[in-house]
This record gives sequence, structure tokens and C-alpha cells, in this order.
Amino acid sequence: MSLGFGAAQVPLAKVLGIALQQLGVAGGGDWSLGQAQIVWQIRAPRVVLGALVGAGLALVGSALQAVTRNPLADPHLLGVSSGAALGAVVVVLYLGEFAGVFSLPLAAFVGALCSMLLVLTIASRHGRLESDRLLLAGVAVSFVLMAFANLLLYTGDQHAANSVMFWMLGGLGLAQWKLLWLPALCVLAGFVALLSLSRALNALMSGEQTAVSLGFNTRHVRWQVFVCTSLLTGVLVALSGAIGFVGLMLPHMARRLVGAEHRRLLPVSALLGALFVVWVDIAARTLIAPQDLPIGIATAAIGGAFFIVLLRRKV
Repeated sequence: MSLGFGAAQVPLAKVLGIALQQLGVAGGGDWSLGQAQIVWQIRAPRVVLGALVGAGLALVGSALQAVTRNPLADPHLLGVSSGAALGAVVVVLYLGEFAGVFSLPLAAFVGALCSMLLVLTIASRHGRLESDRLLLAGVAVSFVLMAFANLLLYTGDQHAANSVMFWMLGGLGLAQWKLLWLPALCVLAGFVALLSLSRALNALMSGEQTAVSLGFNTRHVRWQVFVCTSLLTGVLVALSGAIGFVGLMLPHMARRLVGAEHRRLLPVSALLGALFVVWVDIAARTLIAPQDLPIGIATAAIGGAFFIVLLRRKV
């Protein structure tokens, strides 16, 4: 359905026919070449990328909320997205494609991992990780890293800075079929890795002492989760920009549906995240058509309201 929405409306029957033709299931139909190009070459990769980004960020949020025991944990609030964005800005403005197509995802991953390590270092006290300090440290580090990224944009090449600025607001407009294999592989690998840690995540949600008594090495589990979530966030931010609050909202909605058991929570969170980002992107590309509204603006508005509700309920 989402393939039919946009500045140029395409009827659902034609969308289905074009998709079946491109997949080799059916022959031609009564649509124009322009409609086929819009549906399959522009909107279809954008929808797939949106689904991958939503699923990946929801997985990251679910895992971070478990290992930190903080219901407000989110890759955006913990500074992971800001670190990934800073790494990507450095590559775009100064380093260029030093590793080919992997340059941007690699730099974003390094930035995400470094920002996560910095937040953990600040939040740790006497070797223990306190959830309240973690959130405050994440917000502080996020502001510092974004300030540094904005400084680089201000002092760098203005033509490149303008293109990076739109990317930092978050969007799916740069989606291409040839680039989708990397986020698809990372989201699939991240899902399998986090699902294999579901029992450990369940135990950590009950407290560190409970997890230790059940035989889990909590430090090892946390490191696995932090590296996995940093990789996922880095790759997704590199391709879609900083789309905030998806990892905060969707795990809470999934818990309302299936509870907190992570073997059920993780796949449902991923599904809800995928659907949410796809439909928010529809709104973003239709509200001010023919221009695209950066999707990060829409998710920030929705997520900010959701965050306020969570604070009011003292979750």
C-alpha cells in the first residue's frame, strides 16, 4: 500500500501489477513507464530501507532497555546515534571514500561504539552501571557530539555541509537497491545475535544478582549487546541519518502486546518498528509534497510527546 502514496499517486492495482512484473511473476499492464520507475526504482527501495531502519532501531532499543534496566534507554538518548552521525560527518567532509562503499557505515560504527564507551565510562561508578547516571551521561554526550558535528559542518565545505545537513535530519530519500544488502545483512545478523541472548536479557531485566545466580556473565553479555547495537545503529544511521525515538517507543508498545519475554518481544518490536517507520515516511513524503519532509523531524515530534507521557507516568 505504501508504494502508492506520494506526490504522484499510483492506484493500488497498478502498484501490485508493477511489483509482480518486476519480480517476474506477471507480464505488463496498463501503467506507464514513469509509474513503473516511481514505484520500483524510487519508492520500493525507500520502503525496504524504512522497514530495515525501523526494525533495527526497535531491536536496539529493546536490547538497551534490558541491559541498562532503564525504560527510557534509546540509541538516540544514549548518544549512540550522535556518535554515528559525527563519524559519518567526518567521512563525508574530510576523509572521503577511504574504504569504498563501506566508508560511511564503518565510520558511523566507530563513532557509535566510541560514544557508547564514553557514556559507559561516565556512567559507571565503582565498577557498577547505574541506569539514572547512564541516561544523564547519554544525553550529555549526545549534546557534546552533536555540537562538535555542527562545528565541523559550519567550518567545512558549505556545499557538502548542505547535503550532510539534510541527511542528519533523517530521511530515506537516498535509498537504492544496490545499497540495501548491507543494512539487510546487519539487521538479520543483529536479530539472530540478540535473539540468542534472549534468556540473558530476561535475566538482566530482573536484576544483576538474578542474572549472576542463573549463571550469566553479565559483563560479557553487556559487551556483546553494546557492540551489536553499536554496529546496527552505525550502519542504519549511515544510510538514513539520525532518526530518533524509534528505539524508545516501539519496545514499550510491543511489551503491551506480548509482555517482556525477549523471545517474543524482539520479533514483535522489529515488526512494529518496521511498520512505524514505513508509515511515518508516507506522511513525510505526502504532507508537503512534492518536497520531502525529513523523517527525523516527524519521529522527533512523535517521540518527544511519547517521552513526556512516559515521564508523567514515572515509568
